Amino acid sequence: MTPRITPETSTLTGMTAPDPADRPDPAVGELVDLERASVTVARFADYAGAQQAVDYLSDNGFPVEKTAIIGTDLRLVENVLGRLTVGRAALAGVASGAWFGLFIGILFTLFSDANWVGVLLSTVLIGALWGAIFGAAGHALTGGRRDFSSRSSLQAGQYAVTVEADAAEEARVLITRQTWRAANT
Repeated sequence: MTPRITPETSTLTGMTAPDPADRPDPAVGELVDLERASVTVARFADYAGAQQAVDYLSDNGFPVEKTAIIGTDLRLVENVLGRLTVGRAALAGVASGAWFGLFIGILFTLFSDANWVGVLLSTVLIGALWGAIFGAAGHALTGGRRDFSSRSSLQAGQYAVTVEADAAEEARVLITRQTWRAANT
């Protein structure tokens, strides 16, 4: 015998689907958040161009809350800053430990009657010492698998200015005017 599947029941789970009559009408006393359709009105090679276009729309009274700047063709770029040695890792640890020590020292001075300069100086020095130890030890434990320092950034290949469909034509006219003025100056 073949199991019969109906919209009300599922033979796989044995659960009953909610009856559509039991659901409240969203038009009665409940706000429904519907995503509005948007239209791409311009594309730019850099973020500054897209930002300038939205700024121009704003300057001309366009309701900019209907716009979005969307970066596409995303890529992660990691710029290598230099070789990382145990000494450099310790030096970076000194800097971060000193900042942490300064923070702790400020907290101690708020709740202490002691010499605040001495408390602040000692917490910065202790923080720097422990930062150096942890920085050097942390780098040494990597076993040479990452002997460089770097900075990562997310970059987009292009930026699209999108506008809700009901205001797209007005935005296109304004951006065309902006482009025309920029080309003739």
